[in-house]
Amino acid sequence: MTAELTVHELIAKHRPTLDQALEAIRTRAYWSPHPEHPKAYGEHGSLDAAAGKAAFDALLGTRVDLGQPGTDDWTGGEVSPYGIELGVTYPHADVDTLLPAMRAGQRAWRDAGAEARAVVCLEILKRISDRTHEFAHAVMHTSGQAFMMAFQAGGPHAQDRGLEAVAYAYAEQIRTPDTAEWTKPQGKRDPLALTKTFTPVPRGIALLIGCNTFPTWNGYPGLFASLATGNAVLVKPHPRAVLPLALTVQVARQVLAEAGFDPNLVALTTEHPGEGIAKTLAIRPEIKIIDYTGSTAFGDWLEANARQAQVYTEKAGVNTVLVESTGNYKGMLSNLAFSLSLYSGQMCTTPQNLLIPRDGIRTDEGPRTYDEVVADLARAVDGLLGDDARANALLGAIVNPDVKARLEAAAGLGEVALASREIANPEFPGAVVRTPVIVKLDGAKPDDEAAYMSECFGPVSFAVAVDSAADGVELLRRTIRDKGAMTVGAYTVDADVERAVEEVCLEEAAQLSLNLVGGVYVNQTAAFSDFHGSGGNPAANAALCDGAFVANRFRVIEVRREA
Repeated sequence: MTAELTVHELIAKHRPTLDQALEAIRTRAYWSPHPEHPKAYGEHGSLDAAAGKAAFDALLGTRVDLGQPGTDDWTGGEVSPYGIELGVTYPHADVDTLLPAMRAGQRAWRDAGAEARAVVCLEILKRISDRTHEFAHAVMHTSGQAFMMAFQAGGPHAQDRGLEAVAYAYAEQIRTPDTAEWTKPQGKRDPLALTKTFTPVPRGIALLIGCNTFPTWNGYPGLFASLATGNAVLVKPHPRAVLPLALTVQVARQVLAEAGFDPNLVALTTEHPGEGIAKTLAIRPEIKIIDYTGSTAFGDWLEANARQAQVYTEKAGVNTVLVESTGNYKGMLSNLAFSLSLYSGQMCTTPQNLLIPRDGIRTDEGPRTYDEVVADLARAVDGLLGDDARANALLGAIVNPDVKARLEAAAGLGEVALASREIANPEFPGAVVRTPVIVKLDGAKPDDEAAYMSECFGPVSFAVAVDSAADGVELLRRTIRDKGAMTVGAYTVDADVERAVEEVCLEEAAQLSLNLVGGVYVNQTAAFSDFHGSGGNPAANAALCDGAFVANRFRVIEVRREA
């Protein structure tokens, strides 16, 4: 294989970016090399808006042939939540042929070293970044995100998370030196002397099981963490969201080949309807790492059954916000309304339970009863989504029929404070667009507890009346401990309540946001600075991204020689 890119050239090109990423994860300050604004693209080889849309349109009805060994069939069938049939087909793999081919390239990839692997990964990310407009349409029409969210979350924010994983992977691999001269004094005798070498070695083949809602944002951390630590990666996308990850695999294979490595280090496989290939792959002896985002049931199954693999899961939880008091009532309502509405609540970080004392709260506008707080929040959501064009831009589309069914069933669980309404999307008449529902529940009633203590993924929120702030804090603790939480929020001007909430989150390992009233929301996290999940409660066994997320994807092997 003739390399078109030398590792030396890639180091010269990407080492400054890698160094900046390493500094960013050290300081936790804001930094991103990937522009968030669509108009920033169109120069230096990147696709502008028109070219990106044309590239996406050109994919419709085509076959994505990756040139992989072991392709035994072609699958497809993705239908956009906006009502468009994509008509794209992808390779279905005979894994008995594909997996050995993937292993064949690992030796040269291992021997290339941590820096070479890192800069190859950065070249992959750069080429994906250049096609951000194209990827945005692919994410939009598989996840149902509105275009701007698909552009940002599926593009630069996902790329940031991938780069963050590369930076952590590189930092962990170079923690141990390549060589060491070891001398132990022996008194009057000659000292003992050894030369030691230390090599990071991959675990094996990593399996990435993609999700429907954020195929790139949730997929890139595991993909790049595994690849940067020397592992081959088999990508198995969600059947309804194949295209963004198929394009990712396509880019990765091209870069690997051009850099002189085996393109089969990254490969794709899809599944026939009802095949359930993820379970079959997950327990293959060749699979040594698994990254999964999705339901608790399957995440628990992976943790229990894929015993030969290091398993990283992001499952589900019951995200909770305690509303005890606020010094900016309008800001709080506005912030919460946006958090509940963004992408129709189809985020693993969207608040579900709002714990509000039944006697009401203190605000800068005077006391507000529980009923008034809930009614005011309902009005804030209504006001935010009152204009249909703005509502479509915030809500996107309902990703699948299960979310729509949960939304419709929620209205029967209690008193409806805000009814969901249907919104037409003039550009995409087939889109299913719904505003959030807010249901009032009583924290003291066992029948209501069954509802608010279960995850209801989608645009559903429960305003749970609690007897006091202390009771709210204890319910928060129990929720995190029993059900897990990706995010926790709290509004309080009381220092004792703030300390109590913070202590619960420290003890139960949940990420906390306090008194957000501006342009930062509880369900948004920034790469290089914010941790997504903690790995310390039932919602997820890993955090995006920290040292623990990358360090166990490789082992350090020592060779000792007499000096």
